[in-house]
Amino acid sequence: MSDPQLSAASQEGSGPPSGEAPCGICRLHGDEEAVARDEILRLGPWLLRHHPRPTPLAGWLLLDARRHLGGPIDFLPEEAVAFGPMLQRCSELVQTLTGCGRVYAIAFGEGARHLHVHLIPRHGDDPGSEAWRVADLYRAVSAGERAAAPERQVEQLVRQARELTAAWR
Repeated sequence: MSDPQLSAASQEGSGPPSGEAPCGICRLHGDEEAVARDEILRLGPWLLRHHPRPTPLAGWLLLDARRHLGGPIDFLPEEAVAFGPMLQRCSELVQTLTGCGRVYAIAFGEGARHLHVHLIPRHGDDPGSEAWRVADLYRAVSAGERAAAPERQVEQLVRQARELTAAWR
């Protein structure tokens, strides 16, 4: 049986509670340019997208809650049940797209207090993607001290991811 609160909230998305500042993640979900460029899939309460530019690593995906919520503590019961399987499928997708050996799943919720889980490909031959060094890589790319992932490679991965996830619907 479907929860009407979950269905309405997850299908339409939502913004932060009234009185709170606009949420950057909610804005991204409604930004037509960002959607066309980076979005891979909207499925139930989840939205899967590629990391915006500049991209630290090609295949660095983000799994967002479509409903504005701070983290798993705020899940509705059906969101909690759906989260694990969706996280697993999206992690497998990162591995398929990039050929990486591991996929890191990281969610802090401080830069944007809207649940978005970073799914980061860990390549064994790239020490820059190892454990907490990935944060240094992120900062270096953001500061322009290290080159971002090539745009063509990111675009190709997004197209491929859309093709692979089309069957998930």
